[in-house]
Amino acid sequence: MKRFGQLIVKGRYIILVVSILLLIPAAIGYFNTRVNYDLLYYLPDGIDTMKGQEILMDEFDAGAFGIVMVDKMDDYDVSKLVEKMKKVDHVSRVLWYDSFADAGIPKSMLPDKVYDAFNKGTSTIMMVIFDDTSSGEGTMEAINEIRSVTKHQCMISGISAVVTDTRDLSDHETPIYVCIAVLLSVIILSLLMDSYVIPLFFLLSIGMAIIYNLGSNFVVGEISYITKALAAVLQLGVTMDYSIFLWHSYEEQLEKQKGNQQVAMAEAIAATISSVVGSSITTVAGFIALFFMSFTLGLDLGVVMAKGVILGVIACVTILPSFILIFDKAIQKTRHRQLLPEFKNLPGFITKHYKIFIALFLLILVPAVYGQSHAKVYYDLSLSLPDKLESVKAQKKLSEDYQLGSANIILLNTDTPQKDRKKLLEEVEKTDGVQMAVGMESVLDGSIPDSFIPEQISGQLQKDNYEMMVFMSSYKTGSEEANTQCNEIEKIIKKYDSKGMLVGEAPCTRDLIKITNKDFATVNFVSIFLIILIIALVFQSFTLPIILVAVIEFAIFINMGIPYYTGVTLPFIASIVIGTIQLGATVDYAILMTNRYKTERRAGKDKKLAAKDTLTATMKSVIVSACTFFGATFGVGVYSSIDMISSLCLLMARGAVVSMLCVICVLPAMFIVFDKIIIKGSVGFLKK
Repeated sequence: MKRFGQLIVKGRYIILVVSILLLIPAAIGYFNTRVNYDLLYYLPDGIDTMKGQEILMDEFDAGAFGIVMVDKMDDYDVSKLVEKMKKVDHVSRVLWYDSFADAGIPKSMLPDKVYDAFNKGTSTIMMVIFDDTSSGEGTMEAINEIRSVTKHQCMISGISAVVTDTRDLSDHETPIYVCIAVLLSVIILSLLMDSYVIPLFFLLSIGMAIIYNLGSNFVVGEISYITKALAAVLQLGVTMDYSIFLWHSYEEQLEKQKGNQQVAMAEAIAATISSVVGSSITTVAGFIALFFMSFTLGLDLGVVMAKGVILGVIACVTILPSFILIFDKAIQKTRHRQLLPEFKNLPGFITKHYKIFIALFLLILVPAVYGQSHAKVYYDLSLSLPDKLESVKAQKKLSEDYQLGSANIILLNTDTPQKDRKKLLEEVEKTDGVQMAVGMESVLDGSIPDSFIPEQISGQLQKDNYEMMVFMSSYKTGSEEANTQCNEIEKIIKKYDSKGMLVGEAPCTRDLIKITNKDFATVNFVSIFLIILIIALVFQSFTLPIILVAVIEFAIFINMGIPYYTGVTLPFIASIVIGTIQLGATVDYAILMTNRYKTERRAGKDKKLAAKDTLTATMKSVIVSACTFFGATFGVGVYSSIDMISSLCLLMARGAVVSMLCVICVLPAMFIVFDKIIIKGSVGFLKK
């Protein structure tokens, strides 16, 4: 490794030039990477709801749909509005009450339930069907155009409208997230480090790694908006440690090498690589655990972040040393006294009263575990958005005026007998919470054969292989009532057609709940297993990994238990990924401290003195790392108006602080209590 360090020092100018030039293709790749704003897209392809989406697209040219509501408008004006919407690109068709009458069926012959399905009081609703997917550019452009041509005359709800508003808001806020994270990181590092300039070089090297990472996503083709919004902030937070470790190592080597900068940097790189690579492997393992999610958003985030950590390590041992050596004069001129106190008495206090901290650990553990397991989560994606957005206001209005929670679709094979289709509709209508159910059979109460129904109607509701029925539910998407309703309707469908399907936002969300509940257990198990395995190999111990992971998991339980006791409801994705991210990102603190404890014990010190000196040597690094992670994520969490992002960032910020406190206060106590077990279960922990 020393040879590698010497090569980096020798080629510092070439490294800096090449790293700058690489920003060009990275930027091109970044701007050509598509962003997906529909989280339901990440459900597994093999489930019926996703298969049904494909059938709707292939057979009915219906990749997405939305509910449009107008108020205090007569039928003539509504008809004109419908014609306007039909002319919008990517609008496949518009279904409403008058659509059936225009098809040559007198209004007097239409059943009352058809009229009631589309009209209530002074308002009218209609279903707009799009020929692109829910998150397709065509659908989102169409929704914005409908809003434009209709002005304030109508409101659009549904998952596609939510996706459109999410895109517009996310695209506006994401650049601001990066600015906030960078600004707060600079402020914190400038105060806690011994130079005002060195934080800028930290951020420049990490910033380059972030651009490389985001640019390389072009190879993947597409990333989620969650990944796009969080990747830069999260990569900044989890890789800052490496820069801090390198700088501290360089300062130590400068003293040893009597100011010889090049030799000191070569030695610092050699010393840092082993510790940074060891630390980064556990972080990468945490993100790799996300690969095992059936809900493939985990794979999306995991790939990008694992790649980001690796690039962060490379930048730390190549680009950052080049910056430090080339701009050494500027760094030296801006040196100042660190504002972080020395904490001379705190290590002694913690080790002296280690029994108290063990007692606190045991006392807090049970309520923390209980809170974490009982924290409330929501799955309705619209709840993640601020109330001011058009899609949220539309959904609220529909809920108030029509008691409408969602509109969903039933797909039946066309060879299903007409009488069975009629019975199915009747049973669906009788299901609790169903406002209405409409199909071909409801138009004329099934009184005439399919062949007599005008083609203008049959063509919209029936194709060669499938017939489409629509039902409106009063239950809120993601609620227990909505999930039960979907299960009951699915049983009815299967009774009359074993290959029939239930499609729409409500059944997709029900599947999302089932899948992510399994994912939570899987991801936690895999992340813990991988990190325990890595720590075991690094330290050649089967006892140390359990202690280290136990301390960080304790911090995770506290972090995830707080929302339960404060009455906060979290977005579903937070409960799945935060534990893994916090474990992978903050176990570094524990590894750093364990490395030092091993060094102190091998030097012949007793367990208490070793624990005390370990704290003295590592506390500052842990605090600086945690505070930087906190600053980078907390600011974004406070600013973001998208709750999915805000909650994730605030949880990560609090998790960094909680992990820091647990590592500083609890881990040394664990070392003292379990010292004998650690020594017996580890290879070469003490000198023979």
